[in-house]
Amino acid sequence: MRGSVYYQSSQLVKQVFIAGLKKEDKVNPSHPYYQFVSSYKTMESYRAVWNNFFNYLLEHWKIKNFEKIEDYHVVAYMDYKIEYYPSKQYLEKISASIGKLEIALKNFAKNIHNENREYDFSIRQTILDEARDLKYISNNYHNRAYKNPLKLIENLKNPQHKLAASIQLEGGARIEGIALIKKKQLLDIKYDPISKAIKGCLFTKEKGGKQGEVLISLDTYANLDLCLQFDGTFKINRQKYYNDIKQACLISNEITEGSHGLRWNFAKSRMFEYAQAGYSYQDSLQQVSYEMKHNRASITEHYLS
Repeated sequence: MRGSVYYQSSQLVKQVFIAGLKKEDKVNPSHPYYQFVSSYKTMESYRAVWNNFFNYLLEHWKIKNFEKIEDYHVVAYMDYKIEYYPSKQYLEKISASIGKLEIALKNFAKNIHNENREYDFSIRQTILDEARDLKYISNNYHNRAYKNPLKLIENLKNPQHKLAASIQLEGGARIEGIALIKKKQLLDIKYDPISKAIKGCLFTKEKGGKQGEVLISLDTYANLDLCLQFDGTFKINRQKYYNDIKQACLISNEITEGSHGLRWNFAKSRMFEYAQAGYSYQDSLQQVSYEMKHNRASITEHYLS
């Protein structure tokens, strides 16, 4: 499918919306309008989520044709939203909207391309169920840190993916901050008073335009510098990176948490370093939150569940 985000969502709306449908028709599996939407207000709400999702995919995954959405895109998007502690109700809305998107994409393939294409976004429900008990996601969100992140990184097949994962583990960077790195982003080495170590300093711009320093080990910094000297830029394909992590998790006997799980490892490790440096618990939360490109100290507690 071609066209802007809003054009594509408008075409998908046609695949699941008919005003005035009877409820018994919408819940009847044998009816041609099974699982359709009949309320303008509900459809408008769903489409708003679709547009937000599509804009996210366009910006962070460079996906322009939304027929190419897969389950791991859904995981990444919901993770993206969860980082800011959405209410349970909002996450439920996102999950329901993506459920309708799955139906719309299937209907679009069948009605426009005369094809039966498989779209399975059921992972949305798994993520939602983990968060449903209390009002905010943080209160009931499972620990996603890897048991042995170094072993996981060792089992990655692609050397560039190993480097990307090391940056995320050591510096807490998000995937959008390290998927493309240019030479000018290297800020040389500096002393880290918290860990009392010399580290390499990398400048990143991440979610919501938030920017700042990421401190990584000298070895990782040197490897990144060497890569930039040869290629000019460090660039990874996010889909291939995700798949490599998934395979490495199987080898390492880890539950797949994507690259985001490495940020959880960073948060726990960095909190310990702040404690060792004499910071109070609340001050440690706030400082780690800043390093992870958040503002509120409470967000760090999300990673310490």
